[in-house]
Amino acid sequence: MPEAISGAQPSLIAGFDAGQTHTTCRLAALHSDGSWQAIAEGQGSGVSHLAAAGGSERFQQALQSSFKAALAAAQLEQTTSLLAAGIGASGIEAGSPVQSEATALAAQALRLTSGQAVVVGDERTALAGAFGGGAGILVISGTGCIAVGSDGQGQMHRCGGWGWLLDGAGSAMDIGRDGLAVSVQMADGRLADSGLRPALWEALGADSAQAVKAAVVAPGFGAAGFARLAPVVHELAQAGDSHAQAVIARSAEALALMVHSVAKHLQLVQPAVCGVGGALRHLPQLQQWFHAALQQRLPAATLQEPAGDACSGALSLAAQAVIKPR
Repeated sequence: MPEAISGAQPSLIAGFDAGQTHTTCRLAALHSDGSWQAIAEGQGSGVSHLAAAGGSERFQQALQSSFKAALAAAQLEQTTSLLAAGIGASGIEAGSPVQSEATALAAQALRLTSGQAVVVGDERTALAGAFGGGAGILVISGTGCIAVGSDGQGQMHRCGGWGWLLDGAGSAMDIGRDGLAVSVQMADGRLADSGLRPALWEALGADSAQAVKAAVVAPGFGAAGFARLAPVVHELAQAGDSHAQAVIARSAEALALMVHSVAKHLQLVQPAVCGVGGALRHLPQLQQWFHAALQQRLPAATLQEPAGDACSGALSLAAQAVIKPR
């Protein structure tokens, strides 16, 4: 029977979901049997890749600011200590120097030992939350996209998520970028013009292909700049624009292909699949066509809602860091 490591009071653990725009910290009371009960959460600042300028400082500030907000929401003293913390953040590859660096930074920021701070990629905390440690495949489509799965026996596999410059198929970023690519081909006569071009250019604040080219290379545009155009492409697809529909269909197929690849690697014949992320949540045409493409590739797959979110998964990792066999 498991027991909690003694010597730290209160029996408080934290789960963090560290995103680029904001970080969520959820606090939970840990019970002696390894179960936990969430008590409060708070929001803090966002993170960037640790290798980016100021990345280390942003990472620590995000953890500290969200932790302080959660303590305030729980009406606990700001000096309250943690037993352990689980942290999911983008760009953390298992076994990499970045993971080691992030673990040390998290331990310092939260006044923990390195063994009490578990830092992994946010897709892994989301997977743990979605299936509660059981078998299944999670596909995330937001600004970027990734699929990750588990066979429930300790084996995991990921597909995609190699950075927006290399691998964005299935994401809001890719939808916006592909839409703009079509628009400049319309502008120079390679494709027949449609409502897609003026709609995207208006959203971008551009009046020519040259202005489009300048806008997308401006500092700070990046993946998020392309992703902001995805709803425009989606709206046109729903209105019947064939070029916009082709863009959405390509991303839907890309998501299904990632899930199929994970299922094949893990030998999951009838996988449970959860699709999450802003693009799948807010672009119903993408969601509908992804479901259709998945049915074609994996007819035995079962689509379901996640059992929990990334913070839930992070809390499970924190609990595992505290609980040990008797």
